[in-house]
Amino acid sequence: MDFFPIFMDIKGRQCLVIGGGKVAARKIALLLKAGALVQVVAPELCREVREMAGTGEIKHIERRFEELDICDSNACDSVLVIAATSSKQTNENISQLAKARSMPVNVVDQPHLCSFIMPSIVDRSPIQIAISTGGTSPVLARLLRTRIESFIPAAYGKLAQLVSGFRSQVIEKFPKAEQRRYFWEVILEGQVTELLFQGNEPAARHALQCAIDEDFSEEVGEVYLVGAGPGDPDLLTFKALRLMQRADVVVYDRLVSQGILDLVRRDAELVYVGKERNNHAVPQENINQCLVRYAQEGKRVLRLKGGDPFIFGRGGEEIETLKENNVIFQVVPGITAAAGCSSYAGIPLTHRDYSQSCVFVTGHLKDGTVNLNWKALAHQNQTIVFYMGLQAVKVIHRELVAHGLSDDTPAALVEQGTTENQRVHIGTLANLSEIIEREKVKAPTLIIVGHVVTLHDKLKWFNPSSERTTAFQSARGRRI
Repeated sequence: MDFFPIFMDIKGRQCLVIGGGKVAARKIALLLKAGALVQVVAPELCREVREMAGTGEIKHIERRFEELDICDSNACDSVLVIAATSSKQTNENISQLAKARSMPVNVVDQPHLCSFIMPSIVDRSPIQIAISTGGTSPVLARLLRTRIESFIPAAYGKLAQLVSGFRSQVIEKFPKAEQRRYFWEVILEGQVTELLFQGNEPAARHALQCAIDEDFSEEVGEVYLVGAGPGDPDLLTFKALRLMQRADVVVYDRLVSQGILDLVRRDAELVYVGKERNNHAVPQENINQCLVRYAQEGKRVLRLKGGDPFIFGRGGEEIETLKENNVIFQVVPGITAAAGCSSYAGIPLTHRDYSQSCVFVTGHLKDGTVNLNWKALAHQNQTIVFYMGLQAVKVIHRELVAHGLSDDTPAALVEQGTTENQRVHIGTLANLSEIIEREKVKAPTLIIVGHVVTLHDKLKWFNPSSERTTAFQSARGRRI
């Protein structure tokens, strides 16, 4: 985070703008919209600023900038300074003087001189959304603002004004913060919002008042079993994102990336239950009971699992326990590692010329063995995807060859697939162990076996880091 996002109340407060051109005019207009008292120092004014001065909206000091504009006692009343002159030296001087007096300063189009920046704004007053690129690309911020504006109706401002008039009643009716949060979530996702968006504000107001007056039961605990996908936050479903924002408690494992955790509600309680092979931070039975306990306390529990909860995620075991304890739950599928990692590695799991079937198998069973139906797996025109198979790679090689596949059958290791740290190692059944040792491959890594792997060089498209890619390509072995 390059800048700390903050909203300032500048109503009735003095703000100093140095410069009177068209850029300054845009900044002045925003300050006036926020209710500021604007003082402009400039020898000349463009037409827009001149009109503001003529109507008395701003105070104009007709001369070039002087250090006293910031350093004298009257200037201390300014809560912020904006430099919008055409002189690089003047802008640098303004920045230094303001920072020395701990006055927030913005130098237009020169982020290195700023102590604050002015974001692109979606204005649905009293709702405001600020978009910033840290000053690196104002055009990109504007494009993002346009996209966001298309998703947020103007009526959201009216909705915020409506609910603000009922806050005191809701606080009195529901003394607990959890009760109030649940009440507002139900209201804002229901009939009141729909009525207001239809333009029927009286009916929306009446519906909200009725909801407050009626008996509104406390929230019943519930568990959301959500697949977090293979790592890239962009692969989450819309439903997953919605439930992630509603949860009171988040129970997550080690396969859930930090980028995904950053999307959960900020005040939610985070509970780590990560498990590694032979190192279970929390035994599965304890995780099951943890979900039950939180739900019985009336909390909304997000069980966030890497990949898909029903594909080697033990989600079935968890909801069995929930069902036995009469806990309400819902399941949200996620993109499983096989689908996500193979796609990002440019390895199609099926292909008319190479593979007509695909099998997902786990590299170790509950008792730690790798006792699989090798005869069914070892087919030439089939893709095999091994989850959690790093420790068993020698067994995988031995058994597949013993049951009909050749040593030179193409194989791939997709390490930390779909993330910025993704590495793809290409080899054969015979040299997978050597690659793992040489490249220090670590979990989470997916193993793909089959002739579709030969398509990687042709179809690879995901480039997590061009710098890393260059280093990889120059290293021993074939990988990106």
